[in-house]
Amino acid sequence: MHKDELLELHEQMVTIMDHFSEREDVDETRFEAYHGLGVDPSHVHKSKSEHKHAVFVLGNALASAMSEDEFSNAGRVGKRMEELAQDAENKL
Repeated sequence: MHKDELLELHEQMVTIMDHFSEREDVDETRFEAYHGLGVDPSHVHKSKSEHKHAVFVLGNALASAMSEDEFSNAGRVGKRMEELAQDAENKL
């Protein structure tokens, strides 16, 4: 995936996160790990690897916000996103 495509994906995922943040039944603390990274889609100066890591961390948070438990479809996606985020972090 090219960096511009990754930035677009990152931006779309932030839009989804904003939607979830507005809901009362979603715990806002789920997104703290993503916010702590300090990588925003508008930060085009950040490396592709940093954005990739942010996308996986955000993907994990979104999947966990949608999941009923770790064995649901969203729960399994969240677990995989967590693994990919760890791998991406190791490559930073």
